[in-house]
This record gives sequence, C-alpha cells and structure tokens, in this order.
Amino acid sequence: MRVGIARLRTSMNAATPSRTPRPFPSPWRIIRRWLAAAPIDDPVDRRNAPMLQVVLIVIGCVPPLMWLYRIAISALPWRPDETASLVMSLSLTTMAWISLAMIRHGRFRAAARLLLGVAALLMVLSYAASGLTAQAYEQPIQVVWIVVAGLVLGRRALWWMYGWLIVAFAVGLATDMRTGKIAAASVVDEVIGATITAVLFLLISIVIDRAVAALRESLNEANQRGNELARVNQRLEAEITEHGRVREQLVHAQKVEAVGRLASGVAHDFNNLLGLMLGYAQRGRKSRDPDELRQALDGMESAARRAAAITQNLLNFSRNDATRIEVFDAARAMRDMEPMLLQLFDPGIRMHIDVVGSDALPVAFDPAQFALVALNIAANANQAMTGGGRFDIQVRPHEAAVDIVFTDTGPGIAADLRERIFEPFFTTKPNGQGTGLGLAVAANLVRNAGGDISAEDTAEGARFLVRLPRATAA
Repeated sequence: MRVGIARLRTSMNAATPSRTPRPFPSPWRIIRRWLAAAPIDDPVDRRNAPMLQVVLIVIGCVPPLMWLYRIAISALPWRPDETASLVMSLSLTTMAWISLAMIRHGRFRAAARLLLGVAALLMVLSYAASGLTAQAYEQPIQVVWIVVAGLVLGRRALWWMYGWLIVAFAVGLATDMRTGKIAAASVVDEVIGATITAVLFLLISIVIDRAVAALRESLNEANQRGNELARVNQRLEAEITEHGRVREQLVHAQKVEAVGRLASGVAHDFNNLLGLMLGYAQRGRKSRDPDELRQALDGMESAARRAAAITQNLLNFSRNDATRIEVFDAARAMRDMEPMLLQLFDPGIRMHIDVVGSDALPVAFDPAQFALVALNIAANANQAMTGGGRFDIQVRPHEAAVDIVFTDTGPGIAADLRERIFEPFFTTKPNGQGTGLGLAVAANLVRNAGGDISAEDTAEGARFLVRLPRATAA
C-alpha cells in the first residue's frame, strides 16, 4: 500500500509542470526600458534620447528642490536679485518638463531646440541681470548646454550655443561696468579674464565638435557599408534565383531532347500495338463466336492500355515540373526504366540490368531527374557504339551509398578527355550531332543530390560510376 501511494505521488509530481518564478526586473532595467521606449525613428536620436531625458529630469527636479530648501529651511535673508534668479530657474524647469513630454511623443529634435533656445535666452538674461562676475560659479554648468547641442543637434547647434555664450559674457561684462561692480582700473583685467574664459569654452567646443564629427562620420560609413552589404545580398539572391531558373530550364530542355531521342522507339512500339489492335479487330469482325469476340476485345483493350501507358510515361517525363525530391528504390526505378532505355538504343545494341543483393537501395532524388541522368548516359553510349555492342547497368550497395555503374563496349574515353567530358558544351562529336550538355546536366543533377559521378576507360569500352548517398527508406 505504501509503495502504491509513493508511486501515485511520483506520477502526480511528474504530471505537474514545475513553475520557476520569473525574477522581478531590477529598477534600473525598468528605468532603461522606459527611457528607450520613446517613439523616435532616427537611430542617432534614438540613442541620444535616454541621455537627454535624464538631463531634463535632473533639470526638472533638482532646481525646485534647491529653491524649496532656500525658501523654507535656509535662515539666510532673502536678497532682491534672488527673485529674478528664481523666476528664470523655474522657467527653465518648466521648459525641461515640456521638452520631456515632447520627447515621449516622438518630437525629439523639436524638444532639444526648445530647451536649448530657452537656456540660451535665460543665460543672456541672467548675465544681463547679475553681471559676469556673479555667474563665475555657474559657468562650468553652462558647458552642459554646449555638449547637449553638439551631441543632440549637431555642429551648427553647437556653434550657435557657443555664440550665445559669448554674447552672454559680453552682456555680463557690460552690466558689471555699468553698475560699477568693476573698478576702472580693473576693466582690462576683467576683459582679459573673460577672454581667457571664452577661449577655454572655445577649446571645449572644438573638442566636442571634432568628437561629434568623428562619431557622425563613423556612423555614416557604417550605414554605407550596411547598405552596400544589403545591396550585394540582394544581388546574390537575385543571381541565385536566376541560376535556379536557368538550371530548371536546362533540365527541361534536356528532357525534351531525350524525348526526341525516344521518338523512333516509341513510333516502333506504337506501330506494333496498332498492328495488334488491327489484328484483333479483324479477328473479332470475322468471328461469330462470342468467346472469340470477347478475347479480341480484351486484346484490343490490353494493347490500348499499353499504348496509353507509353504516352503517359513520356508526358510525365517531359513535363516542366519543379524539382520534387522523393525517396525511392534505385534498383526498382532502373528496372522500370528498362522499356524506355530499350527504345533509345539502335537495333544492334543489347542491354542488361543487374541488381546486386536483395535489399532495397533507397535514394533521395527527383524521379524525373534520375531518369534523365540514366537517359543521358545511355544516349552517350548509343552514339559511341555505332556498329552495335552491349550496354550493362549494375545497381549495387556501397557502404552508406548506392552505386549505379553504366558500362558500354564503345571505343572508350581518352585519358586527356576524362576531365572535360562533364564540362558544359564540351563535345567530341561533329557539328550538329551534339550539344555537349547531356553529361554536364547529368553530373550537375547528381552532385546537387549529394552524390558523385566519374568516368573511366576499360579494356572493352567506357564505364560511368554514379554514386548516390543511401537514404532512409520511408
């Protein structure tokens, strides 16, 4: 009883799928996903969007908190010039939140232009209100606007921002001189100091400009290489498609040529079948015996069925169908082709098919293309044996492959021609008697099926070996 309960618990545990709890994503990953979710099409702007959103959030949160501390907690007395600073700071904060909302709606560049335009205007107003010396501690922060302008909007925006910064310096220096914050004796020193600061900002702008230009050029080169690779890939796909189409057309043309070679044999068989049908018809017409009449009709039907089978085989073989790989027995397929091969040969040529072993020899091949390979090799042998001869086909197993050996008693193949007989348009026949495509198409079909084909000279003629990988019989 305990054993049965234990088995029941084990089967229930096996039937119940184990559920591994998904780890909750970290807050940093959630924030990164949210920042990257802005609907921006341009890839460069999409990469810069998270950085600019972080800047906008900082500008939107930090200044209000600092002013809240200044108003509510700090014990220092309120100065009159702080009111203008408060207004400009809150104005910039408002623009930061508006720009963030625009980015979240996909208007990245418009948001960046609005933010930088407002920042430039407030910077000039701030220098005009408080002067150059009062902004000495805020000048490092103003580098941020140059960096944002260069990285987000490009070189033109960077130099526009630098120009507004120089205008702000000049306005601030004029304000200090007008309000008397700078003594007459110190004007030259202040001008020199402002010039040095402007030169430092210039160097920073040049560095950012060159870095942004290098990044943009690298990105453009990468995009050009990617586009070129895409074009090359499209050309290769088009060439592969065209190669396949031409190959199918060539195979079909070879089928038609093979059918033309079979025409004389088919005509001979049809004449024999027509003679049989006429004989049966005359026999049935002369006889009054119902049994003889039935036999005559049966004979006529049998001859008609044989004629229909020959016609259907030719139609199936010459049809321009797409390649259909099937698994079939190579030995049985070769025996089924025996009547068609016999029709191909001249009367003085004998043919024999031998199958080694009793096991099935399955191969994966298109049946019509398999027949085309055998017909092309047989046609080549028929043309070689002009005075008659013998053509033998042997189908045998070979390790993990199937060998089909075609042997003829023709003149053989010269040693200097064995390497070229499978080349397209290569033929040793006179003009008008061969295209040089039969063996080339046969070799192409065999190699595309993962097999190999070779030719060699023998003491009695030539031998062609077709080796195909053995398939799993289905």
